[in-house]
Amino acid sequence: MTPLILLADDKKSAAVTDWSARIGWLVGLALFVALVYWLMREGWKWRGTLQGDLPELPTAPDDLGAARLTMSGRYHGSTTAGQWLDRIVARGLGSRSRVELTLTDAGLDVVRPGATDFFIPADALREALLGKGIAGKVLTEGGLLVVTWAHGDKLIDSGFRSDHAAEHTEWVDTLNSMIKTPSTEGAER
Repeated sequence: MTPLILLADDKKSAAVTDWSARIGWLVGLALFVALVYWLMREGWKWRGTLQGDLPELPTAPDDLGAARLTMSGRYHGSTTAGQWLDRIVARGLGSRSRVELTLTDAGLDVVRPGATDFFIPADALREALLGKGIAGKVLTEGGLLVVTWAHGDKLIDSGFRSDHAAEHTEWVDTLNSMIKTPSTEGAER
């Protein structure tokens, strides 16, 4: 039997970290992230400029009347009606926030702490439905209250999520019962 002889390799020292290269990569990465953030911010501002023809948002009248429904939750954004990825950022409609909704016979009062409040008159309401997504927010089926309304010559979908999602169905039913369509207006005369 031949003895097994292991030859030791020459001793080598451990690799020394090249701190200047590592710092250079970190600075480069930080600059890249800053550039991407700046480009996203400029894109947001450019979208707001393109949507600058959107009229000022209506404000709530002094006397709203009795509340039919109230809801607290989150405002997830507004889009061009039927195009759930075409976010509207003009007039502060692109800012997500907490929301307090109050539905009266006069319309829908949208109060957003830290963001622009607005009011949707009853005659501007077009449709309410349960959705699952709006511009950057996707939820479970029926997890989003989507209200379609007219503002100027534009139809807008606004997405809201209640703190208690079971309220959404009642909101859809009540909003749709308030909406006057051409067929119901003729029947009332």
